[in-house]
Amino acid sequence: MKRGTMPTMKDVAREAGVALGTVSKVFNDIPVGESYRQRVLDAAQSLGYQVNSYARGLKAGRTGTAALILPNAYDPYFAALADNVCQALARRGYRMLLTVTGSDPDAEQQCIRMVEQNKVDGVIGLTYNPALEISPDVPFVSIDRYFGPAVPCVASDNFGGGQLAVEKLTELGCKRLAFFRIGTDVPGEPDKRLGGFQTTCQQRGIEHTTLVLNDRDGYEPFRTFLREHIQDGRPEYDGIFCNTDRLAFYVLAMLEDLGLRVPEDVQVVGFDGVRQFGNDVYYCSTIVQPVAQIAETSVDILLREDRSDLPSLICLPVAYTPGGTTRDGEHGQ
Repeated sequence: MKRGTMPTMKDVAREAGVALGTVSKVFNDIPVGESYRQRVLDAAQSLGYQVNSYARGLKAGRTGTAALILPNAYDPYFAALADNVCQALARRGYRMLLTVTGSDPDAEQQCIRMVEQNKVDGVIGLTYNPALEISPDVPFVSIDRYFGPAVPCVASDNFGGGQLAVEKLTELGCKRLAFFRIGTDVPGEPDKRLGGFQTTCQQRGIEHTTLVLNDRDGYEPFRTFLREHIQDGRPEYDGIFCNTDRLAFYVLAMLEDLGLRVPEDVQVVGFDGVRQFGNDVYYCSTIVQPVAQIAETSVDILLREDRSDLPSLICLPVAYTPGGTTRDGEHGQ
């Protein structure tokens, strides 16, 4: 072997005093005599030879890599999801390829094409393309978006989360509730948060209203709503359920600007379970999504060998946690 060059399988065979085919069998986990196997491993270690698992995977039709499609990586919930999926894959000996699409349907379809070209073994996607074309030969798990019985979807109990938010706000003394939502117009499982909210309010005879906006509408309509529903310095709605913690963050700032106190005048509950950077403090009282369980479940389904009987929808339980914007606990509890 020349100085400065990377060792090859031929070099390992020469060092171990065995045939090249024996080295290949050892590196591909094909049974050989134990003495031969140990000689090959010792030679590889002595030379500093590393198996090219990617190239070996291509030969076997697998690369040991899975892709994760996310709309962005700056939203705290998406960042937590990426971290948990990466860890879940690593525990199974897999690497993660993260693709950030900016919610661009074309970018999402491009990632699927990459998978079809055998660059990765499968994909987990939180996507915004309702017409996403997925080959039945490509292992695919969707998060939060139901494509049909052929594509497994993993989601939180969004309907139950809406119910839980109403139950907690009324339990803490709220008499009139508002639901605020901003997001994409592409249908998805998170839309059920509104259904849970409305159904529970109607069943309990609770006065309520909703303000549902698209991302392109921006946040100012929420400020206008809040300003128009203040009478004699008091808010007409004393409980607000926001469809995400991100929205709750903006709404809390608006309430402060309008001179309203949280939680004394208005109680606010978000959805996601986002924590502040660097500690365990929640941004607000929130319906917590089981991010680690979502990741584990998605990876388990993606890597399942037998794909003949996959579930079409898995709904995971959520939980309520106080975070200082309701009257039931100290901030960060």
